[in-house]
Amino acid sequence: MLIGRKVPNVTFRTRVRDESVGGPNPFRWQDMTSDDYFKGKRVILFSLPGAFTPTCSTFQLPDFEKMYEEFKAEGIDEIYCMSVNDAFVMNAWAKGQNLQNVKVIPDGSGEFTRKMGMLVNKDNLGFGMRSWRYAAIINDGIVEQWFEEEGYSDNCESDPYGVSSPQNIMEKLKEKKAA
Repeated sequence: MLIGRKVPNVTFRTRVRDESVGGPNPFRWQDMTSDDYFKGKRVILFSLPGAFTPTCSTFQLPDFEKMYEEFKAEGIDEIYCMSVNDAFVMNAWAKGQNLQNVKVIPDGSGEFTRKMGMLVNKDNLGFGMRSWRYAAIINDGIVEQWFEEEGYSDNCESDPYGVSSPQNIMEKLKEKKAA
């Protein structure tokens, strides 16, 4: 259980739009740290096996996007989607999903995921090292609530999904508020 634990201090290599770059690909590199994403905010971080994969693209990411305002009303400042994919892939996926609210974080080398204890081998799918599916509510860099799918293992034959769904997280947020 990671509740009460500070998130790892990692530098993420991101690509941000910058019109001054010009040309058909007006993006530049920008390093972002764990503090940039988590310090002084209450956020939801959800991490998944890969951009463009079926469960992630059909349910999890679109549903977080749709429920963004509901989460804001429950005291969530930002929603972040992380995957062990590079900035180019994450940006293309965000564009393809027409994201307006959820922000993507590229954990290209898997450093953050490894330090969270969630890095698994997915060679059985041809993916290599990827994130196990999980979500967390993180308050000022500290894990407040943890939502990990069952069956954590290398080369898992299935892709469990439910515990880290936005619907389940919303239910738990409301339960905690009512308690």
